[in-house]
Order: sequence, then structure tokens, then C-alpha cells
Amino acid sequence: MGKKGKREKKGKGAEKTAAKMERKVSRRAKKEEEDLEALIAEFQTLDAKKTQVIETSCPPPSPRLNGSLSAHPEKDELILFGGEYFNGQKTYLYNDLYVYNIRKNSWTKVEIPNPPPRRCAHQAAVVPTAGGQLWVFGGEFASPNGEQFYHYKDLWVLHLATKTWEQIKASGGPSGRSGHRMVACKRQLIIFGGFHESARDYIYYNDVYAFNLDSFMWSKLAPSGIGPAPRSGCQMAATPEGSIVIYGGYSKQRVKKDVDKGTLHTDMFLLKTEGSGKEEDKWVWSRLNPSGVKPTPRSGFSVAIGPNNRSLLFGGVHDEEEEESIEGDFFNDIYFYDIGKNRWFPGQLKVPKSEKRKRRRGRQAETDGGDDEVEKQALQGPVEMVKEVVAEDGTVMTIKQVISGPADEKERSESEAEEEEEDGALGPQVEPCPRSNAMLAVKHGVLYVYGGMFEVGDRQFTLSDLYSIDLHKMEEWKVLVEMDPKTQEWLDESESDEEEDDMEGAEGGEEEESSEEDSEDEGGEEQHPSVQPDEKHADYLSRTEQYWIKVARSNMGPDAKEKKVVKVAHAMAKTFYEDSI
Repeated sequence: MGKKGKREKKGKGAEKTAAKMERKVSRRAKKEEEDLEALIAEFQTLDAKKTQVIETSCPPPSPRLNGSLSAHPEKDELILFGGEYFNGQKTYLYNDLYVYNIRKNSWTKVEIPNPPPRRCAHQAAVVPTAGGQLWVFGGEFASPNGEQFYHYKDLWVLHLATKTWEQIKASGGPSGRSGHRMVACKRQLIIFGGFHESARDYIYYNDVYAFNLDSFMWSKLAPSGIGPAPRSGCQMAATPEGSIVIYGGYSKQRVKKDVDKGTLHTDMFLLKTEGSGKEEDKWVWSRLNPSGVKPTPRSGFSVAIGPNNRSLLFGGVHDEEEEESIEGDFFNDIYFYDIGKNRWFPGQLKVPKSEKRKRRRGRQAETDGGDDEVEKQALQGPVEMVKEVVAEDGTVMTIKQVISGPADEKERSESEAEEEEEDGALGPQVEPCPRSNAMLAVKHGVLYVYGGMFEVGDRQFTLSDLYSIDLHKMEEWKVLVEMDPKTQEWLDESESDEEEDDMEGAEGGEEEESSEEDSEDEGGEEQHPSVQPDEKHADYLSRTEQYWIKVARSNMGPDAKEKKVVKVAHAMAKTFYEDSI
């Protein structure tokens, strides 16, 4: 048999293995999904009682991740739908809809009859048809204990002009999944990848489907060439010519019984049509080898399309898997991919022109003013400000803001300072804290980042802050909504006996908010009279020490001595503990 015949036989074997695995996962998941379908049906019955559209001004949405944030095609608004929240014991799923008014910096909750069921890790895409449409496909629902999953394969459209939800029932679409990617491209919705998971098995996908926005019909594409391996959470972008770019993502595979190995993908592919973009055209996969500086390997990053034919990637996490634990390094950086030039480059904050003039005058004054002026500037180095960090349950939620200063300039040569000015790089400023699974949207060339999560030890912090940055200028981040530590709740597993029933936990935010209000009315702040303040502080420090060490190290720099870093971390922890009581 020739080489070509062997390759074809190997390819068919892989297809059979994948099909066999999908059938196996499907059988084992069927019972789980039947149980969850009953729960979802009850929630839909509750939603069906809503008969009219109700719009209410409200505070920012509750903390969440894995929702969708979309820019309205005709108005200066952002649309937030769905998402999830985990408090250490229960998983909360949402199907609420919020609208953020960019000009007024205000939120409105919009209750619309017959919405899609609660979900997270879905995909949403906006098209300008008939006053704007928000299309939503797939995602997942989880049991309150997070051990059972239901993966949706439904397609919905929100008609923005009339504020009505409509479920589109068309056969031949993708199987149920979450973590997939979807983009609008040439009057089609293109869906790639994702995964399906049951309590015991999982499968990752690399198939491609197209939904025609004119005929309302699904078609499964069969591209030629070698495409990406199965994955979820990748970057997917449509080019102006109607091609699709895929980068990165995550997948795992079972290496032996009860042992899985995760893979962070860093490869890149182009899916291109050989015709004019019609359904019957042939599609071809090809591998891309971009130039420039690629993002460091990560998962959980968020993606958006920016101006000037560039896609962008924000944040994410790189997990270091050890024998008994996983330690994650979270990111808050931006990487741009120039689609036309096939080039990656990091997004760096630039020095505003007015700041450049100040720096030039500052250097001149430094030369004229002698040692006194140098000492004054030395006091203005980067200062990390950490705002209200104590959550309702007494643990810490920290929002980091670093204010830059010119102190470092005196330590560099004049030529280095001039090079930095020419390059436009700027030292640390106010910025979103590192996170994964945030929600992104771009409107008028401005990037908006909402929510997401990060971890400190065994605790997960879910965010509800909102930041923006002008992608044309790249000069500064703006804080539009600050994180409210009082929205943080974390329950240890040992407290599970006191849990409410599963229905309440799975339903979402309304029950969570009312329970908080009840507890405040009944007992006010939680008190522990048997524990003395010094013991409380010691307990607080033991639970948060590693986090404060991270904060101190990021402020003092990588060259700081470990002993000094620990000393500063303890001092910071003590200060904030004393402030909290």
C-alpha cells in the first residue's frame, strides 16, 4: 500500500475512533441530561409566567464569568447575557439580560418573555439585520453541585428592535456543546469546535458548521486540508474576505484510568473558501505561521475584533499541573493579531503627547534642580493601591491599581529614556487585575472588559468590574465599574451540610441576593466572640499570605529579596485587616 493509502486509512481510523467515543459519551450523558432537562423545564415554566417586557434601572450585574458581552450594532450599548457564578459549594447559572449604556455609564435589566434557558459558555454574535439581532447558540447548564452537565444545541435570536426572543428550530445543526466559537461571516454564522462532558467522559470537537441567515438552514462543512485538532476556547475571527482564523485553545485526553492530560494549543489555522462565499463553495484548511510576538501559552482567554483589521486576545490563565494541585498564573495583557499582515504583537500602553512634554520638561528640571529634585521624584515611583478588600464573609477580595511615576527614569540612562519615549511604552497604570473567562466587547474602537475570575489558593474570586481602553490610542485603562467586595461569597466544602436545596442554588441570582438580605436583617455582621482579634489576624494571614506575597512581589519587582517581600506582604495584610475591623 502506498503512502497516500496509509494516510487515508489512518484518517478513517481516527474518524471511527472519534465516532465511537462520541457514541460512548452520548450514552453515559443521556441519563444525566434527562435529570437536568426536568430541572431546566421547571425554570422555563417560571420564565413563561413573564408576559411583558420590563426594563428596570439597576446596579451593575452580579459577579459572573463565561457569559457573553456584545456591542449593539446601532446604539451605544453593550448587551450582557447569561454566565455562571460559583461560591465554593454551588454553581449558579443565569439567563438574565442587561444593557449597559456607554454614554450614561448606567445599567438596565431587561426582562423579556420566553428567554433561552439559563446557561454559560455559550456563544453570541450580533448582526445589523432589522434593527439588530443577537444570535445565541449552545452552552451548558450545570447541576448545583457542578457534577452534572447539560449541553445545549439550541439556536436563539434576540430581536433588538422589538425586544423579543425567538427560538430557531432547524435540523442538521451541531451536537450539544459548550466552549465552542461562533462568528458572523458573509450572512452566515460559522461555528467551530467546543466540547461535551458528562460525569465520566468527555469529547472535544473540531467540526465546522454554517447557519445561513437568509434560508435559516444548517450545513456541515467538510473542508479539505489538515485542520486544527479538536479543542475548545480558541480564538476565532472572520476576515473581511470571508475567511476564518483559528488560534490556540484547550483540550484534554485520558492518558490512563482517571488521569487526564491537558494541552494548551498555540497553533494557528486559516479556513478559506475557494468560491465566492456561497454554501456550495469548497472550504480549505491551511496552517498559518505568523510573525511577531505570539501570546504565551494559556487557556481561558477572551477575544474580540478590534479596529484596523485586527483581532485581539485578553487575559487567560496558565495552569501548572502538579501531582496533587493546580497552580494558575493569571494574565491581564492584550495581544493583537494583524489579519492582513499575519503578525502578532503585544498591546502596550503608550505615553500621551502631553505626558511626553511633561517628561521632557521633567528631565530638564532634573538637570537644573540638582539632588533635591531627584529626591522628590524618587518618592513618586510606581505605587500599588489596593481598594476595599474585605468581603462580607471576612475573606479578602483585592482590586489592584498601580499608579505609575517617573522614579525609574533616574535609574536609566538618557538614551534609554529617549528610546522608551519613542517606542511609546509606559510603566504600570490603573489596569484590570489578571483574570480568565472575562467578557469582551468593542464599540467605536473602545474595548470593554467585564467580569471573569481569578484564584488565590483554593478560593475563586468572581468579578463584576468593568474597564475600558481606547484601542486607537492605547494610552490608559478607565475604571467604569469598580468591584464591590460585598458581592463576594465563599463557602468551604465543610459547610455543605447547611446548604439550601439544589433547586435554589441552580436557579441563580435572585435567590442569592434575597438570602444575603435576610441574613443581614436577622443577625447583622457575623460575629465570633470566642476568637480574639490577634487569633483572627493570625487566621486571616494564614489564609491570605500567598496572595499578599504575590501582590508585594508584583509591586517590588522580581529582583527584590524574598525575606523583604514576605515582610512587606505581612505588613500589607496587617494594614488591611486592621482597616477592615
